[in-house]
Amino acid sequence: MIELVLTAESANRVRFGISPLDETMGAMQTLLGRRGHPSHLPWLREAAAKLPGLPIDAFAKVMSARHYITDFLSPPPSGPETTASAQLAEIRRTPPDQVAHELSKVDAELGGLPADPAEARDLLADQMEIAWTELVEPHWPRMRRFLVADIEERSRRLAAGGIALVLEDIHPRVRLIDDVLVIEMKERGRVHLDRRGLLLIPGVFAWPSVGVITMEPWQPSLLYPARGVAELWSDPERPPGALAGVLGRTKAALLTTLNEPASTTELARRLGFSAPTVSQHLTAMHAAGLLDTRRRGREVRYRRTELGDALLRA
Repeated sequence: MIELVLTAESANRVRFGISPLDETMGAMQTLLGRRGHPSHLPWLREAAAKLPGLPIDAFAKVMSARHYITDFLSPPPSGPETTASAQLAEIRRTPPDQVAHELSKVDAELGGLPADPAEARDLLADQMEIAWTELVEPHWPRMRRFLVADIEERSRRLAAGGIALVLEDIHPRVRLIDDVLVIEMKERGRVHLDRRGLLLIPGVFAWPSVGVITMEPWQPSLLYPARGVAELWSDPERPPGALAGVLGRTKAALLTTLNEPASTTELARRLGFSAPTVSQHLTAMHAAGLLDTRRRGREVRYRRTELGDALLRA
């Protein structure tokens, strides 16, 4: 069990990030059968066909670990705009002593990895770059839309109710008890968060796991499954062409998708639009009587009215 003790200062320093390399590591673990949501099967079929031809044996060995995989291979992102190239550059700057220390904790057979930690670091960075380029980057725009939608939703919660509201459903093994964030896992430790605060990193390949970074000198971070990952690889229903001609493509897509009530964030994630764009169009359709709203807790959900149903049928 890991315990992160929040101070008044650190509780006000919660921020979010998107990590292309965490997704690359999660993708590799999914390929190796270490994790993976059933919805990833379309991606898995494509990636499994590519894997035998990729020169990433050393990277795969590290990713086969069951408990500790290293932190230096997934440097915490600076924010939602962090790129894979920036993270790879940071990996290659990791001090050899830090690399040696972290590799010594990896619970996997690392035979064949260079004994010199600088050489091992550079080899792993090179192979991770191949894995990113071949397995993840082609799908990154779709994946990133889901991650951004999750961050937008949790940022709204942070503004409305603070860190307690952000964390209330983030993962079954994560609980906030008074000022202590408890993460149920095999590792043990108690860390007092400092002025760096806590970085929250959603991941599409994280399910069903949750991860935490507490080792110095890295930014304390919590990695968790992004909301709605089951819909990641599904294509949204296409609206009738005539309807799109009358309402416009975005409004028609929203009307077609609202077979059941959904929030702005859910609709943005499903359709790949930004949340502000979706909100603008939902407001217009609500004013026109095509949609009505219902509140569920703090969340506003939209649904079609009888007029909206009639327009869609017509």
